[in-house]
Amino acid sequence: MKIIMLGAPGAGKGTQAKMISEKYHIPHISTGDIFRANIKNGTELGTEAKKYMDQGLLVPDELTVRILLDRVSNEDCTEGYVLDGFPRTIPQAEVLDHALEELGDKIDYAINIDIADEVIVSRMSGRRACLTCGATYHTEYIIPVKEGICDKCGSELILRDDDKAETVLKRLQVYHTQTQPLIDFYENKKVLKSVDGTKKLEMVFEEICTLLD
Repeated sequence: MKIIMLGAPGAGKGTQAKMISEKYHIPHISTGDIFRANIKNGTELGTEAKKYMDQGLLVPDELTVRILLDRVSNEDCTEGYVLDGFPRTIPQAEVLDHALEELGDKIDYAINIDIADEVIVSRMSGRRACLTCGATYHTEYIIPVKEGICDKCGSELILRDDDKAETVLKRLQVYHTQTQPLIDFYENKKVLKSVDGTKKLEMVFEEICTLLD
């Protein structure tokens, strides 16, 4: 079962991907994680990717797909995997599709977590983070015992720049331009499954499991 997670930033793709990974015993693969692992381990692919990153350039799609295919060739991916953070654009999806086709493989499901922009802005601008221990909170959903203070270590909680409303709106603009077209791309391939991302986390997960089962 090869799965791609789609949805705007803040839609909860990463959380749902982890839950899918645990339930179905398939790896949750984040492109950011495999880039870091390859660079840390000094692999040939990691060294090649680092050349671009050190110059502030985007890693070419072909190289990203090579790193991804190297990861999914591992034994733990025999029963499938769930991709989080890739593809982000139509060209990336086409390169990935072509590479998988050459291996006699394909994506089985593209799960789109559908959620309105205003809900995402509200969710993300309510996030608060502890820079000391990494704990995260929310002004509505995960409220600390003492306002503005981390329950775990007592440090001050902050609103990260990435979560500020103006930053979120810019990220959503990029998403609608670059990534949303993937919904049509995978719908045309008859693998798209959409779920209502405005529901509670557990209900969204139930909906996903119903589609996968």
